[in-house]
Amino acid sequence: MHVTLERPQAVLFDWDNTLVDTWPCIHRALEAAFLAMGKRPWTFEETKKRVRRSARETFPVLFGDRADEATEVFYRAFEEDHLENLLERPGAATLLSRLSALEGVVLGVVSNKRGSLLRREVEHLKWGGFFHSVVGANDAEKDKPDPAAVNLALENSGVAAGPGVWFVGDTDIDMICAVNCGCVPILIREAGPELEEFGTARPQAHFRSCLAMSEAIPAL
Repeated sequence: MHVTLERPQAVLFDWDNTLVDTWPCIHRALEAAFLAMGKRPWTFEETKKRVRRSARETFPVLFGDRADEATEVFYRAFEEDHLENLLERPGAATLLSRLSALEGVVLGVVSNKRGSLLRREVEHLKWGGFFHSVVGANDAEKDKPDPAAVNLALENSGVAAGPGVWFVGDTDIDMICAVNCGCVPILIREAGPELEEFGTARPQAHFRSCLAMSEAIPAL
């Protein structure tokens, strides 16, 4: 599904599995948390299907009054190897370079990964220069898909959330976040959107990869 997109004022990206591949690290850390809490770990496919919201929202549901303990286990396990195993999604750097070359276009990241870890990963890839802001879980009053995270990302940019802003991600939460803010939802993943998959938060454009999206940028 490709449509003609108007030149944006700003482009906000999800991080995990949109610009970088982090499913193995997320899965291993979740497995450690489940085991420490005496629960059956999710399979890798269950992790990919179920991980959407931030830990501060999901862990109280998963672990009840042991949520803080599980959170500590999860992040301790995640920090062991997340930088060593951080992989750019094919074409991500090219996409960011082409977008940043568009005069006046603001780039940012809005993720449900803890903000301190997110910014560490951005700097590890030396991508900090691309972004006006990098907003992670716990940085705003509420996490994605709440508009608070998007509004924080656009703060001091001269751009307000609305139809001039693209929100690019790989999951339903990203599309819902875009719609919640009045932004343009753009899906990046191999599979196209299924007919009823996104409900009222259906993406306005779909690209199979960052590389495919980067090829559309010169037309802007």
